[in-house]
This record gives sequence, C-alpha cells and structure tokens, in this order.
Amino acid sequence: MFSDRSTKLVPPTLAKVAAWSVCLIVVGVVVYFFVQVIARLSFVALPVAIALLLTALLFPLTRTLRNAGLRPIYATWITMLVALAAIFGTGWIVGARANDEWPHLVEQVQKTVSDVQQWLITGPLHLKETQLTQWVDEIFKQLDLQRAAITTTVLTAGQVAVEVLASIVLLLFVTFFLLKDGDRIWSWFLKGFGRMSPRVDRAGRTAWLTISHYVQGTVAVAAVHGVIMGIVLAGLGVPLWVPLAVLIFLASFIPIVGIFFAGTVATLVTLGAAGPVKALIFLIVLIVEQQLENHVLQPLIVGRALNFHPLAIILVLAVGGILAGIAGAAVAVPVAAVIYRAIPELRHKPPAIPPPVPPPTPAVPPDGESAQPKG
Repeated sequence: MFSDRSTKLVPPTLAKVAAWSVCLIVVGVVVYFFVQVIARLSFVALPVAIALLLTALLFPLTRTLRNAGLRPIYATWITMLVALAAIFGTGWIVGARANDEWPHLVEQVQKTVSDVQQWLITGPLHLKETQLTQWVDEIFKQLDLQRAAITTTVLTAGQVAVEVLASIVLLLFVTFFLLKDGDRIWSWFLKGFGRMSPRVDRAGRTAWLTISHYVQGTVAVAAVHGVIMGIVLAGLGVPLWVPLAVLIFLASFIPIVGIFFAGTVATLVTLGAAGPVKALIFLIVLIVEQQLENHVLQPLIVGRALNFHPLAIILVLAVGGILAGIAGAAVAVPVAAVIYRAIPELRHKPPAIPPPVPPPTPAVPPDGESAQPKG
C-alpha cells in the first residue's frame, strides 16, 4: 500500500497505524452499507431471522415424524399445525383469564390506591388531601395533553397491523419450506461457493448447531421461569397471573432487558392488586429465581452456545433494538452467537484427505517353485 520511499520518510510505527486505519475505514464503510441494506430490507430480513429460530425449535418434531416413516410434506404440516394450535390455545387461555379477572383487578387497584392515600394522610408524612388532589389532577392533565399523540398512534396502528400481518404470513411460509426442504435448500446454496463449499458447509453446520442449542435451551429455561413465577403469582392471589406468567415467559427470550420489563410489570400489578407486602415477596422471589436461572439453569441447559459477556449482550441488544425494535432485540443475541461461532470455521482449512491405501500385491513365489499349491 505504501512505497519504499514513503516508508523511509514516515516512521515504521506511523506507517503501520496508517495502514491499519485505512483497513478499518474500508471495513467500516462495508459494514455501514451492509447495515443500511439490512435496515431497508427489515420487512424481509426480520421475518426470515425469526423463521430460522422457529425452524430450529420445531425441527426435532419434524425429524421425529420423518424417522417414524411419514413423508416430509406430512411431517411438516403436522409440525406447523401443532405449533399453531399451541400458540392459539395459549392466546385463548390468556384472553379468557384476562376477561374474567380484569374487573376484580380494577377493584383491588382502586382499594389499594385508597389505602395508600389514607396512609399518606394519616401516616408519618401527614400530607394534606388537597395536595394529593392536586397531584392526581396534574397526572390527568398530562394525560390529556398527550391525547393528540395517543390519537395519532391509534390512527397509525392500522398501517402497522397490516405490516405485521404481512410479516407473519412471510414468516409462516419461510418456516414451512425450511422445515420441508431445508437440506435441499442448503445443498443448492453450497453449489455457489465452488472450492469454498467445504468451509461454508462446516461453518453453516456449526451455526445451525449453535442456533438450535440456543433456541431449544432458551425455550426450556423460559418455560421453567414462567411456570415458577406463575405459581408464585397464583399463590399470592394476584389477578391476571396467567397473562403475567406468559409475559414473563416471552420476555425471557430477550436477555437482561426482557426480564427487567416483565418483572416490573408483574411487580406493579402485584402492588396494585395485593398490596406492598406481597409485592415485596414477589420481588424477592423473582430476584432469587433469576439468580438461580443465570448461574444454574443457563449454564446447564444452554451451555456454551452463548458465552457472551453481559456488556456484549447489552451492546448487541442495543444495536438490534435500534435496527428493528423489540423483535430485533429478540433475534440480535442468537444472530451474534451464530456469527461468532461460524466465522472461525470459515477461516480454518478443511482437514487433508488421506491418500488411498493401495491394495496389497500378491506374493511372488521364489524361482523354481510353482505358484500352484502342491498336491
């Protein structure tokens, strides 16, 4: 990159720094344009990424059905129907429970608010009722000022709903064909790499093993987390404990940030419905259970599929959230794990194929002796 004359005029250290700087600038430009392309194609890229995660989760069932003797098309349809039945069944249960328990929750929240107001007036703070009334009026005033923004959000919700519906349809189609023809699609994909196909094949299989291990382990950990916290909420007598347990289950797919959000919502609902004592009990159980999950369940179930530092996870979540919102944050960590595991496989050379062993040569009899067996 630099001539001999320029290297004589420039100190060697500065020349190396300049060369590395140029390389970093080129890499930065390539990465920037790649990110821009992904951002523009997020309508396609995000459903495809989620479809890969779903395929990694559902493929064991498809493989079991194939091994049982079913044709790939039938095994794929059964897998998709089972997955849709699980999703819609969970949604129906959550909706039914929410419809039954919502009035009870409103009554309990109103009672808790009344008790808190009474404590603020008669307790150690000795606040005046007029002060509380002013604070409540100020809150409603701020909500009224935000009515225009809320109305605009509602008006744009129709467009968002159409985009979400189209993304779901694309997601289902991609998942179906990956389950049915994933091996054939991969074989066709490798043909475009020529002599590099062994490396790409090895990197792809490593990436698939990583994503399968991560998704299946994360689902198991999230299920344990949701069941335990649902039992705790039910034991504390908190309304809407089923929707809250489902929310905790879904939030567990977003490391660090997800459980913080779901735990905050569940704690606030417990505070409003059951009082501060039970809310404190729930918060303590949540923290203890989260520590057990981080130090016991995650290492045992997920293993080394995701061996990232918490700072790296936070940065990956931030990038995914900026590019594609909540869904981007959900898929950012497994995508980063796949890239981290696949790149070394692309750099390593495939093992050399040992030369074929020649067949043994027949023994030559000594001179004067016949090769025929003696009678």
